[in-house]
Amino acid sequence: MNVNKIYLNNFEIGSGKLTVLAGPCAIESKDILFKTAEYLKKLTAELDINFIFKSSYDKANRSSISSYRGLGIEKGIELLKAVKKEFDVPVVTDIHNPQEAPIAAEAADIIQIPAFLCRQTDLLVAAAKTNKIINIKKGQFLAPQQMKSIANKVKESGNNKIIITDRGVTFGYNNLVSDMRAIPIIREMGYPVIFDATHSVQLPGGCGDSSSGERKFVPVLAKSAVAAGADGLFFEVHPNPDNALCDGANMINFEQAKEIFTVCNKIFQLLQKQ
Repeated sequence: MNVNKIYLNNFEIGSGKLTVLAGPCAIESKDILFKTAEYLKKLTAELDINFIFKSSYDKANRSSISSYRGLGIEKGIELLKAVKKEFDVPVVTDIHNPQEAPIAAEAADIIQIPAFLCRQTDLLVAAAKTNKIINIKKGQFLAPQQMKSIANKVKESGNNKIIITDRGVTFGYNNLVSDMRAIPIIREMGYPVIFDATHSVQLPGGCGDSSSGERKFVPVLAKSAVAAGADGLFFEVHPNPDNALCDGANMINFEQAKEIFTVCNKIFQLLQKQ
């Protein structure tokens, strides 16, 4: 199937190399941000994987009003700019309202639309107008076929640089299930598909006033997604996930990242040879 290749810096998303979007869930500190970016850049360079650094200045979709959200847009954008300058890597971050789009675009090469907000027309249009690459995360409440009309909101706003990320589907209470058929279905629309391997093991609201997760299933879902034809993978990575301020239960550490990236890249390259 013909997938629109998205050009970013010196590589293509949707070409012959695996693309990885990875980094801490939310920005906690400059030290954690830099430590993670440094490790992931070195690892992906060794594996010859396309790398895009990810972190959020604000996590607005929290279970509780007391949940950690991040450092805020002003401080967060400055730190993301610092990561780009220090490590020479492209950056992806998410926005939550139309007013944030031009501010986030000062640092981000890719503007990400959160899954819960993927149908918000004004948000999609504002993101499109930045002329950045737009990564739309598929809502947990949507079938993959519904992403066509959502992507069209961006395309009809003058921006065809679109990638779509799958992150599972709501399955009863406090659970998600990943249907790997979504990957070829979305790719048939012509968009590169990223699979979010860490949010897909999240148990939304699993702890009552916060979410939990099943980190042990990240490797099997990531490998399955690559085998199903995903162009890239999304991971939240932290030096010490168990002490992270948000999403710790589904984030992976550096050692796990190395193991998972290595195996997934081998699967990806094997499929490229067929």
